[in-house]
Amino acid sequence: MEQERAYWLAWSQISGIGAISLKKIYQHFGSLQQAWHAEAIAFAEIEGLGGKVAMAIQQKRNKIDPEALLSRYLEQNPLFWTPTDPEYPRLLLEIPGPPPLLYYSGRVESKENSGITPMIGIVGTRNPTEYGKRWTKKITQALVQHGFGIVSGMAAGIDTIAHHSCLSAQGRTIAVLGTGVDTVYPHSNRTLHQRLQNEGLIISEYPSQTPPDRGHFPARNRIIAGLCRGVIIIEAPKRSGALITARFANEFGRDVYVLPGSLDNTQSLGCLTLLNSGAHIILGIEELLEMLGTMPCLDLVAPQAKVAPQLEPNLESIYRLIDEKSISLDTIVEQTGKNTGEVLAALSQLELMDLIVQLPGMRYQISGS
Repeated sequence: MEQERAYWLAWSQISGIGAISLKKIYQHFGSLQQAWHAEAIAFAEIEGLGGKVAMAIQQKRNKIDPEALLSRYLEQNPLFWTPTDPEYPRLLLEIPGPPPLLYYSGRVESKENSGITPMIGIVGTRNPTEYGKRWTKKITQALVQHGFGIVSGMAAGIDTIAHHSCLSAQGRTIAVLGTGVDTVYPHSNRTLHQRLQNEGLIISEYPSQTPPDRGHFPARNRIIAGLCRGVIIIEAPKRSGALITARFANEFGRDVYVLPGSLDNTQSLGCLTLLNSGAHIILGIEELLEMLGTMPCLDLVAPQAKVAPQLEPNLESIYRLIDEKSISLDTIVEQTGKNTGEVLAALSQLELMDLIVQLPGMRYQISGS
């Protein structure tokens, strides 16, 4: 596992290979370590990667020693997850471009990462009205009382109010930053940043000491949407980062809920546009909770005991490794001693027999788990 982490780090250092391309490379090879040592021509087979990109990969990776890089890197960035780490947030693995490295600071809760605790995003304008402030507090407190965690971006305005309201209600909140996890932005949130380190969680795809950059914030909005079961937009003008979060939420199959506002309020015009595009309207706390209650639950049903079917020895040896908890392709290859092609062929047969299911990140578990 530690070796694979080194290769996630190494690949993340190659310019031109973004999160989406890296996910494709991982899915194609089943291991980034294996991909690192593959011939350049093999990358041309991957959709979206042409011959020029393949040659660029070959040239750049020759200059990097993954394990030495990881050893040096951990001195300044000791806390981060990669998509093959079991602690990596499960819902985030579902999006097209999960961050190859996800840095964190604060208190980690395994039920949040596994998707058992439902997380709701709350975002909005940096310049809210009194109406927006009041409803942010009311909605946040109600969600906390009903077992939801809150995700936001620690920006001024609605984000900050959502974090503070959640902490005041003794709830759990996650801040997704467009800076390093150790960088406070805006500076007015230095007290909130400290509270989140002690009582919540701060995450970012950028390493420590990364300063604010305009290009980072739209990208971080995809993480907010990816972590959540649904996203609430409180107030947002027509040109707002909150609308980017809503767009990502739609792309990822998450529900979008909108607090309606007045046509006379420019801070509500973006929300009204979302409503016109099919977002759910919030008509009160009870109505919102009722809508959220219709979302399918994750991992709340006790798994049934696995009944071993009659299988040929080759399939049985692999099937016995797979249980209610997911297992990675790499682990199966390592434990069986078979090559990746043989294992993938067997896994495909087991899927066709409806005995197992494939999860994001080339992980597998028994059907019905």
